[in-house]
Amino acid sequence: MIHIFKKGTDLSKPTLVLFHGTGGNEHDLLPLAEMLSPGSSVLGVRGNVLENGMPRFFRRLAEGIFDEEDLIFRTRETKEFLDEAAGRYGFDAGNLVAVGYSNGANIAGSLLFHYKDIFRFAVLLHPMVPLRGLKLPSLEGVSVFIGAGTNDPIIPSAETRELEGLLQGAGAEVTAHWGNQGHRLSAAEAEAARHWLEQKNASQHN
Repeated sequence: MIHIFKKGTDLSKPTLVLFHGTGGNEHDLLPLAEMLSPGSSVLGVRGNVLENGMPRFFRRLAEGIFDEEDLIFRTRETKEFLDEAAGRYGFDAGNLVAVGYSNGANIAGSLLFHYKDIFRFAVLLHPMVPLRGLKLPSLEGVSVFIGAGTNDPIIPSAETRELEGLLQGAGAEVTAHWGNQGHRLSAAEAEAARHWLEQKNASQHN
């Protein structure tokens, strides 16, 4: 997968794995990563699927309707890539934070739905429920931040709450931050995620 890796200055901090939204690339969320966890190593990943020339992490059949077969295939492909990248760049695969926006949040969510212990923490910004009817692995010890919009035109509030419930049902600790900036990633949401991650990192070290 096309990607960028930047080695951090503080190797005790988790490595941030960045998943962009539709039409984005591996550089899109670098400024957000710098804000969320200064000093962390960062792996920015570009989705392997093109929709009208726009990179995505998996195919969809229509707005909000995922190609589930492709989603499952791409989830596995991304997991294999992360394992390979950990070997190549020498970061700790057991200390990763997923940071995903929109389509990127959905692939990160799907990775959580499929693989135990893939991420310690996840920052999912405007995610949907990636798959229904799946038995989730144990997410005990995993903390998830969900950034949502009360007036998000793409994602109904009920969908966000459903995702929250599924993650909690598997044992994850979930913090939801609600804004009213639609589907946009707002400064307030980014700041709330930064504060949340700072607290998580601090409690991990104590």
